[in-house]
Amino acid sequence: MSNVMWFESYWEGMKPEVGGKAASLGEMTGAGLPVPPGFTITTEARREYLAQGSAPGALRGQVAMALRQLEASTLSIQARVSPRPR
Repeated sequence: MSNVMWFESYWEGMKPEVGGKAASLGEMTGAGLPVPPGFTITTEARREYLAQGSAPGALRGQVAMALRQLEASTLSIQARVSPRPR
């Protein structure tokens, strides 16, 4: 199971798995409101982090991969909106 959840993949009832703020962002994304692309870590991953004092084994890799995907998505959006980077 992944420790990372994208806002766009949220479905009703996931609030206990991702927390209230992430659930709200997921609901707004699903409703078609303008929410920037993003992700959250699960509440279970957060609990493990607090208990161990460090990130659970797979979490670092999953977050790194999600950040790369988010960066690629953001750059793609920027390229469509602005023909040249500033």
